[in-house]
Amino acid sequence: MAIVNATPDSFYASSRMRSHKAVAERVEQVLSEGATIIDIGGYSSRPDAEDVSVEEEWSRVDMALSAAREVSGEVAVSVDTFRAEIIRRATDRFGEVIVNDITAGQGDAEMLRTVAERKLPYIAMHMRGTPQTMQQQTEYADVVAEVAKELQMRLSEMEEAGVERSRVALDPGFGFAKTVEQNYELLAGLHRLAELGQPLLVGVSRKSMIYKPLGITPDEALAATQAVHWEALRQGATLLRVHDVKEAVQTIKLYEKFSER
Repeated sequence: MAIVNATPDSFYASSRMRSHKAVAERVEQVLSEGATIIDIGGYSSRPDAEDVSVEEEWSRVDMALSAAREVSGEVAVSVDTFRAEIIRRATDRFGEVIVNDITAGQGDAEMLRTVAERKLPYIAMHMRGTPQTMQQQTEYADVVAEVAKELQMRLSEMEEAGVERSRVALDPGFGFAKTVEQNYELLAGLHRLAELGQPLLVGVSRKSMIYKPLGITPDEALAATQAVHWEALRQGATLLRVHDVKEAVQTIKLYEKFSER
């Protein structure tokens, strides 16, 4: 899953695409490198990110989706949003999209109903609070067990809303309401989350759990990100959400070669 941020403030500056042309060039590049999903976001979810209006988010998503669909009418596209209105507009104009919801339905009471009614694929991420408050909500007795329990609760809510469980993937939410240490506990216990029976998406690309312990910047975190990707695959990750598609594809290919032994 290739990250395409139509935002001015995402934490990794090189991922910000502010024009139709820039998005189209990015989509062409990542498809040539092996991406199978394009993940478009118009609302930054980094810690302390500023809130934006529905209209501003939609203007960004609309621009990026238009560019992506001009490049390819067939590639799977996900929209990184917690707002049902964004999904309604996106599907009305562009047809089916994957919903990538950092709040797992907690950010908008209409989201699960919208996903169910439109029979959309859904990625539900674990988070507590909001991007503005999440890093004050990091108290866990056992982070893996509690994330698993909370994701199971979200799965139950999805089923009650009519969301097709066969179309749901889970994201443990690395960096969202977790400390650096808790992120590594979660990584080590990822196989326990796989026991929930859903595909697992892992998004660790260039995040603070990688660059802070090394005393480097996100720009310098490419190689270390691949090391964490390998372990995520070993622990049961199904999807990798990445900034650097070529290198992630290489990591996946080598991991698959290793796994043949």
